[in-house]
Amino acid sequence: MSALASPSALASADAIPSADDLIARVQAYYPQADADLIRRAYDFARDSHEGQSRQSGHPYYSHVVAVAMLLAELRLDVATICTGLLHDTVEDTPATLEDVERLFGADVAQLVDGVTKLGQMELGSKRTKQAENLQKLVVAITRDVRVLLVKLCDRLHNMRTLHYVPKPEKRERVARETLEIYAPLARRIGVNRVCVELENLSFQNVNPAAYESVTRRLTELRETRADAVSIVSSTLSERLTEAGIECRVFGREKRPYSIWRKLEKKGVSFDDIADIYAFRILTEDAEACYAALGVVHRTWRCVPERFHDYISTPKPNNYRSLHTTIIGPGNIRIELQIRTEEMELVADTGVAAHWRYKTDDGYAYDPNAAREAGGDPLDRLRPFVEILEQGGDPDEFLEHAKLEMFSDQVYCFTPKGRLIALPNGATPLDFAFAVHTELGYSTIGARINGRERPLRTRLGNGDVIEIVKGGERHPPAGWEDMVSTGRARAAIRKLIRESESEEFARIGRVIAEHAFAREGKEFRDSALGDALKRLELDDVEALMIALGRGTVSSSEMLDAVFPGQREYDGDSLSDRERIEDGKGSLFVHGRGLTPGVSLHFAECCSPMPGDRIVGVMQPGRGVVVHVIDCERLAEFEDDASLANWIDLKWTPEADTRGVSIGRIHATVRNEPGVLAEIAGVVGDARGNITDVKTLSRTRDFFEMAFDVEVFDARHLSNIVSALKTSDRVVSAERARFTEDPALKETA
Repeated sequence: MSALASPSALASADAIPSADDLIARVQAYYPQADADLIRRAYDFARDSHEGQSRQSGHPYYSHVVAVAMLLAELRLDVATICTGLLHDTVEDTPATLEDVERLFGADVAQLVDGVTKLGQMELGSKRTKQAENLQKLVVAITRDVRVLLVKLCDRLHNMRTLHYVPKPEKRERVARETLEIYAPLARRIGVNRVCVELENLSFQNVNPAAYESVTRRLTELRETRADAVSIVSSTLSERLTEAGIECRVFGREKRPYSIWRKLEKKGVSFDDIADIYAFRILTEDAEACYAALGVVHRTWRCVPERFHDYISTPKPNNYRSLHTTIIGPGNIRIELQIRTEEMELVADTGVAAHWRYKTDDGYAYDPNAAREAGGDPLDRLRPFVEILEQGGDPDEFLEHAKLEMFSDQVYCFTPKGRLIALPNGATPLDFAFAVHTELGYSTIGARINGRERPLRTRLGNGDVIEIVKGGERHPPAGWEDMVSTGRARAAIRKLIRESESEEFARIGRVIAEHAFAREGKEFRDSALGDALKRLELDDVEALMIALGRGTVSSSEMLDAVFPGQREYDGDSLSDRERIEDGKGSLFVHGRGLTPGVSLHFAECCSPMPGDRIVGVMQPGRGVVVHVIDCERLAEFEDDASLANWIDLKWTPEADTRGVSIGRIHATVRNEPGVLAEIAGVVGDARGNITDVKTLSRTRDFFEMAFDVEVFDARHLSNIVSALKTSDRVVSAERARFTEDPALKETA
């Protein structure tokens, strides 16, 4: 058999549990269990599968026995154990459902029938299912969760033995199906023990390279963080004991698939994942959980955004626990989960944790106990059975799920037999958006069961829908009224907004170009950078849409691009006085300013009206005026210098009679006439160039500094914005002057 061992060798290598082994396991938690019924079911399954073998070479009945043992680990009732033994007999042997009912009772027969139909609904099935079978499946799952528990254990054993399947493509198909259907179902009813193992076994086959990489990193991490984790473990135990809290403390390592999902979903690095290592604290009651949390937070710093109280607000699958993340030794983030022993059982086995021995009903599921524990997980199955390709709650894994459960649904099929579940009242348009958003966008018609029907037609169970596609990606009027699913409605509204935005942006651009032309300027996107900040818009596209919609007017846009431009109409720089040393008392005043003291304007920051200013008393020089955010002020922040700071303000004369010198740094193209154009732009903005310096020059560009007379800081900002509108100006910004030599000497 080449790579596979012989059947006889395999059969002898792995001993198949006997009927007595299975009975002993069941009676360990349910002493009154019907041993005779279990034994008869065991014998019937072994005899029915006689002559059949698995790809591993083991006798086929070893599989059904393994499934029954897994169900016993979940501590389920006798009927479920028998169903595990018999679940393949109707489908794979000559035995009939009537035989099962006659020999083992109606309860077992109904469970076997439900499991058989659930198996027929697996993703990738080649046969289109009829509405009648779908309804039976819905009833089977929603009325009795044991159907699903048997199927989950069936799939778990198949995944444990998947390596015996010789074809890689089949292994990947089964693993992907498990990852997208069965693992999400297990988590949905809270059976985390099964879910986690299904995910990791699937991960090995769906993405073996990623699995190997994550596993290798985990091995490396164990070696580097072992000491820190050990310190946290011992310290935890000591602190909790000192506080008189009786509990169990143990650590766990995040599973490879869970790490991989977080890496994919959040786009973080391996080292950024906070809960690769976690400790679990199990206490007697909820009060002790909160007490333990207090001890933990008094011992280590916590990460505030990483605290969750799932005890007061349980997850939908009845999961209850306190989660917190601490900063441990070496700044390692470590997650702690604090819960009671009962909460731990529910977290591990979910709905299976609520099987109880009750006098009236024997050993069975106890919904009252489930509700007392924080909620009934079965409530997540009773309302619905819906099969999906993709779904929504990121906290509950549904982005990878292909199957959910909704009882108030209609079940339809693609022409290739793919099942799509939709709410009652859904239309072919809902169907198209459920298959794929782009398919919904391009829908122009539909065929239902081979006949063309209107897009408003309500779908029924078992309908086969073929979508007719068109070329346009534009929703016709009235589409939103033709759908009933939130997904379709949101997609249509999004497309409508996108279409409207494109049209508004086009109109807005025309408005902007005309507004600039009226000012005798050429419109350029690069001229809008500062204006966007003033208008509190994110980008040029948002401004164009706002102009098109009318929420921003063209005059508001021009005021933002050229702030204060109209304020200087009728005013002249030549009629004003230069703000300079020797005239400081005319333009600046402040409390604590001694009359007659000499005032100087710092060249390092070039203060001008409109800037917030502060004075620094300099021995032998007087008061030097700085802009409040001048970098040189950091040199005067010691205790002795701070006493010499004076809060200053500009006088009214500074606003009405003063002229300042501002410096602009600009990168311009090395082209004939560029200086003349710059001088024209500054002149049009009512500024006056007093000096020009070339800072550097290349074949294509000049870096230059312009000293410009301006009324105030806003006027200077307006000139900078005007320069940016020129296609010959690569960049422009207000600059600071060189250091003040006098200040440098006294600093």
